[in-house]
Amino acid sequence: MAQKMTDEEWRAFVSEGTRTGKLSTVRADGSPHVAPVWFLLDGDEVVFQTGRDTVKGRNLARDGRIALCVDDDRPPFHFVTLNGRARLSEDPAELRRWAAKVAARYMGEDRAEEFGARNGVPGELLVRVTVDHAVAVRDLAA
Repeated sequence: MAQKMTDEEWRAFVSEGTRTGKLSTVRADGSPHVAPVWFLLDGDEVVFQTGRDTVKGRNLARDGRIALCVDDDRPPFHFVTLNGRARLSEDPAELRRWAAKVAARYMGEDRAEEFGARNGVPGELLVRVTVDHAVAVRDLAA
């Protein structure tokens, strides 16, 4: 039977391995836009980067509301959906530092600096989202 995850459980779940998040932003016409992102949790915040001129970047600059879904699509199935409002930064040092930290999760420590240098450049945005609301359910098919 499906059960709610505790705060500790959902944080561990979204941080496990290389699960990507499915980020939903709001287009100018009010319709949703969904795209995968690499991310980290930093305390009560989700941190990721995106290009300033991407659909995500333009949407976030105009309307910072987001929803992020992280799931396990294998039985018994689990998911977490996080909602919040994005804050954007183009600070070069912070962008490079966080790009490397995120890359370490997804590409491994041995390639973190390489991807940090590639992704922590002008034209990229550092996005920080304080989690305002979380829905976290495990064992949907148990």
